[in-house]
Amino acid sequence: MAARKGIEERPRDLLVSGHVNVDRFLRLPEFPAHDRTVPVEAHRVELGGTAGNIARTAVRYGVATGLVSRLGDDFPDRFWQVLRAARLDLRGVERVAGRATPTAYILEDHRGRQRTLMDQGPMGETPRRFPARPWLREYSWLHLTTGDPASQLHLLAEGRRAGLRATADPGQEVHYRWSGPQLRRLLAGSELLIGNASEIARIERSVGARGTEALLERVPTIVRTEGKAGVTAFTRAGKFHVPSRRPARVRTVVGAGDAFRGGFYAAWFEGEMLEDCLGAGTRAASRWLEGRR
Repeated sequence: MAARKGIEERPRDLLVSGHVNVDRFLRLPEFPAHDRTVPVEAHRVELGGTAGNIARTAVRYGVATGLVSRLGDDFPDRFWQVLRAARLDLRGVERVAGRATPTAYILEDHRGRQRTLMDQGPMGETPRRFPARPWLREYSWLHLTTGDPASQLHLLAEGRRAGLRATADPGQEVHYRWSGPQLRRLLAGSELLIGNASEIARIERSVGARGTEALLERVPTIVRTEGKAGVTAFTRAGKFHVPSRRPARVRTVVGAGDAFRGGFYAAWFEGEMLEDCLGAGTRAASRWLEGRR
């Protein structure tokens, strides 16, 4: 349950910091072998990114949500209008002149397998200066997902000074962007860690924890998503598992984990028990898989 003593009068719940992407999906008959070419059978463009997906899902379920992200000056107007129409707080979104927007190139074959290429754009670098965010105090909770580690740690420190509580969720970038010392700082300032099994295992190795239970010495609650197997929560009082909800059909798996987080927070800010928050997250992920966003 999200204990909110001392921050319950704040007008906004959740501030999500991380990627807002243009996702370009390329449908292929098969992945190309070395030095070979395959035709593109279909192509679609969608609004994506970890922070963008989490925020849009959370606000859809009634969570007052804001974004912190960096875009290029070529970010499509139609996607900006989608963010505005969602009634997200966009004061933390910066457009960087002369830079291309973060873009994910997602290759899909007929067997449902995917490979992703990521152009980080301005999210791949630490800004020369950090903008002032006096409005941080309007929020009660900060969710730190993919993005430049130095920027995320700066925002974490700024948020903690403003009284925000925090979730660590570095995603796949934990495998190639975060060092052990950076992860220790991230966990030290967070009350919740969310990740899939491989991400949690990587964090354990990086900080020298022998298993997930040992990682609880650094962060009091861990939520480990496990795909079709469901999700397991680890706390200092014990652990429990919630099975996944099988979707009626699967349109795409991209963003389902982000939708889980948005649904999770919808129950979290209602003060539900942790197990019920996990259930709400699995329902949101199932809806996303079915294309019901």
